[in-house]
Amino acid sequence: RGSFAEWLRYLPLKKPGVPVMLFNGEQKQNQDAHFRVVDMPVGRRDLQQCADALIRLRSEYLFSRGEFSRIRFSFTSGDIIPFERWRNGERPVVKGNRVLWRSGASRAAGHDALTGYLTTLFMYAGSISLQRDTVSIAGSVQPGQILIQAGSPGHAVIVLDVAVDDAGRRFYLLGQSYMPAQEFHVLRNPQSADLSPWYEEGSAIIVTPEWTFRRNDRRAFQG
Repeated sequence: RGSFAEWLRYLPLKKPGVPVMLFNGEQKQNQDAHFRVVDMPVGRRDLQQCADALIRLRSEYLFSRGEFSRIRFSFTSGDIIPFERWRNGERPVVKGNRVLWRSGASRAAGHDALTGYLTTLFMYAGSISLQRDTVSIAGSVQPGQILIQAGSPGHAVIVLDVAVDDAGRRFYLLGQSYMPAQEFHVLRNPQSADLSPWYEEGSAIIVTPEWTFRRNDRRAFQG
């Protein structure tokens, strides 16, 4: 109880058959990739893309537990952006290749502070920075782990849940946002209509509807 895995399990879903919507109110062109849409606003700017959505999920979980000091991610530049500094009224300002901090904003403790922090973070973060902010792992797949290939473009998805059958076989669910910014959704399994939306653990190659990952692309948030 209280784990990131449990929190992900209870993400609210929209009704079956609902399309994935883009940040601009239009429908995503590919409506065959998703199984269900998660009821989580994407915002009105083209910001909350693949890695950003995973950063948001992790941040929302930590925020719900009051663990504000653990909400700290980096820009692609490598500069660490702690949420605590944002709450204390400081703001990161990008000047060329440098990130400076300016004080003077009002201290804030509510969820609006997290929204503002994430909006700025999404402008300068992505799959490259998220790979740096996570650690490579081995062993069995677990909820809350991610699959990521850093790059421009790169892509990242998250393991939403894991199930084990009586024979000991492990299966997992994946979720993603994508480009342009769009609603977060549970992915179908394009290689097995019978198993979909579940994926069976064991393959060295993981084929998702819009990206192909390798087993060693799996990473985890620290702490």
